[in-house]
Amino acid sequence: MTFGQVLRRSALEYPDKPAILEEHRAITFNELDRSTDSLAAWLLDQGLQQGDRAAIHWSNSIEAVQLFFAMFKAGLIAVPVNLRLKAAEISYVLEHSGAALCFSEPALAGHAQQAAHCKVFTELPALPAAVAQPEIDPDLDCVILYTSGTTARPKGVVHTHNSILRTVPMLAGEFFNPQTVALATTPLMHAAAMLAIMTPTVYVGASMAVLPAFSPAGVLNAIQRCRVTFTASMPALMQMVVEEQERNPRDVSSLRAVGVGGDAVPVSLQTRFGHAFGVPLLEGYAMTESFPISFNLESKHRQGTMGTAFSGVEVRIEALDGSELPDGEIGEIAVRSPGNCVRYWNNPDATAELMRGGWLHTGDLAYRDADNFLWFKGRLKQIIIRAGSNISPQEVEEALYHHPAVAEVGVVGQPDALYGEQVVAFVMLREGSTLAAGQLRDYAHERRADYKVPERILFVDALPKGPTGKVDRRALKESLAASQTAAASG
Repeated sequence: MTFGQVLRRSALEYPDKPAILEEHRAITFNELDRSTDSLAAWLLDQGLQQGDRAAIHWSNSIEAVQLFFAMFKAGLIAVPVNLRLKAAEISYVLEHSGAALCFSEPALAGHAQQAAHCKVFTELPALPAAVAQPEIDPDLDCVILYTSGTTARPKGVVHTHNSILRTVPMLAGEFFNPQTVALATTPLMHAAAMLAIMTPTVYVGASMAVLPAFSPAGVLNAIQRCRVTFTASMPALMQMVVEEQERNPRDVSSLRAVGVGGDAVPVSLQTRFGHAFGVPLLEGYAMTESFPISFNLESKHRQGTMGTAFSGVEVRIEALDGSELPDGEIGEIAVRSPGNCVRYWNNPDATAELMRGGWLHTGDLAYRDADNFLWFKGRLKQIIIRAGSNISPQEVEEALYHHPAVAEVGVVGQPDALYGEQVVAFVMLREGSTLAAGQLRDYAHERRADYKVPERILFVDALPKGPTGKVDRRALKESLAASQTAAASG
């Protein structure tokens, strides 16, 4: 099936049922289907053709969902834009994807308009009458999801209608039915909310509640107001929600299940969550390139693991030479699944590295026990994961290097109890230069999304180098760990 067919089916079965719930308004499945038919017609009237790219830079709302499904119906490739990106970062996404136009919410549009690689629309157009939609091949590319990797530039993960919708029954069978009310706590511009909330909700004819921005109080108020039965989020966000519920309890008795992923899930958080909400916090494992992979189902839960692979998903643990390792040995997680992406956009070298021997290689380390539960053991990549968001060290370094006082810089992640990791920059200044940490952080704020700005900036006289002359990030991480140990013992 295609996204257009999925929405049409739900509109026929549940025409007057709310599809999207905001705090003060809603749209039914029939209204969503008809409005996206018209918006798809408008897009085609602009001269766009199947396979053209169009960007969406919009907070969670009825409009954001309309834009996604209109583009899918028109045969376009949607390019969601991270809401926290600054102009230079948006410029790269628009230029690299070749987006023909961008819809940017008025409150966010300043950065998108500065990027200026295509025409920017700050409101949905007056819609023409709906016309017959073009035939869409389920194997047609439908979305490019940009995610930071191990290089300085984000990579565009390409999914088709098939690579997303063929895996939806895996999630739907466990958590979604027509009576479900699912809450998106993270932006639909990210893979997690788009693939784990929006897609299965529309697929089964359930209702989706959305918040324009995350706040712990907003999440709890939405659960109480909309009688939410399912939601999914990241550990750092769930920690804040738990603390808010402990301070100011809401009625959360409607909840039936809550998923969490994107980073390691502390056992202490799971315990507190169970006490505060009366339902378990269930760990899952997925990535933008392959969604979903595994889940720690309540029926066979093993705390501390990433669960077992979904039916239809093959997981194996590989040694560095690509051979399969036996249970109990740590290696890289490789996945074969209908939910694997098809490639990286305009990046054949990275695609070849990702897809080797018919398996998608995650860059994550784990071992599998005798009962097929996966135990996370770290990352092959140097990527920093802060509150579930991927941060490339090179991308942060690039921003700091532009400052005239900076001679050399090395960026690494440091373990953090709340966010998983925090960004730490080691900076060597040019001879005779002076600079305060706050000044350099302000400089970085102008060039990078807030979550990429270093929490700590440490000025050093020299940076450790490897044999090829590159900054040795491992040595930097070891020095951080040593200083933490010394501080704890002191």
